[in-house]
Amino acid sequence: MLKENWISKIGYNYQFNTNECEACGGHCCSGQSGYIYVDEVEIKKLVDFLGVDIQYFYKKYLIKNGYKFSLIEIQKEDHFNCVFFNEETKKCQVYDVRPNQCKTFPFWDYFKTNIKELQEECPAIKVNYEV
Repeated sequence: MLKENWISKIGYNYQFNTNECEACGGHCCSGQSGYIYVDEVEIKKLVDFLGVDIQYFYKKYLIKNGYKFSLIEIQKEDHFNCVFFNEETKKCQVYDVRPNQCKTFPFWDYFKTNIKELQEECPAIKVNYEV
């Protein structure tokens, strides 16, 4: 049996159990449409990890939103998946080099005031007080 591994962060009224991360089947990688922003360093890591030409990567995996780049999403019947989310295995195909936005989930400023939404999305959350 795995030891519970709870992570907390100052300013957030919840904790995250990394051992339960796979329990939901990737809700943080699929669902409503949104942006998964990547910077130049993250793009380079992804390009190297995938072993592809950088121009190919920009054309196949990125969209531009204003002055930023975001990973594309794959539209399904009733939801969207990150381009690197494998729906069969329910895992990230680039997990070792995933963008910082993905690494910092669920500790996003947005969820400080939307804890109920986070609880619905992520079964690995334990709220430190009643909401």
